[in-house]
Amino acid sequence: MASRFVANLILMGSTVVGRALVQAYRQALANAAKNGVAEEAVNNIRRGSKIMTDVEARQILGVTERSSWEEILKRYDNLFEKNAKSGSFYLQSKVHRAKECLQTFHQTQA
Repeated sequence: MASRFVANLILMGSTVVGRALVQAYRQALANAAKNGVAEEAVNNIRRGSKIMTDVEARQILGVTERSSWEEILKRYDNLFEKNAKSGSFYLQSKVHRAKECLQTFHQTQA
């Protein structure tokens, strides 16, 4: 009997709290829309997930616009291996993304 009462109490309490959270979230969205905060947040997300440009990729790999694909691969292999052994995963990731960017750039030019 007592366990049934406790279960009902927990269920009713969680229902009330759930409804309050949904209502608070809706109110927060409405307030954000009035203040323009939602639009600013979307713009920040867009800026944060920008795609690497070919200029940035060339700077990361240390190559010029006139560099051949073989030269780019040589620089990529060298930097990737250095960061795999004693570097950081972040830099290794940047080097890999730079190679991917230049690979698509070279494929579209060919």
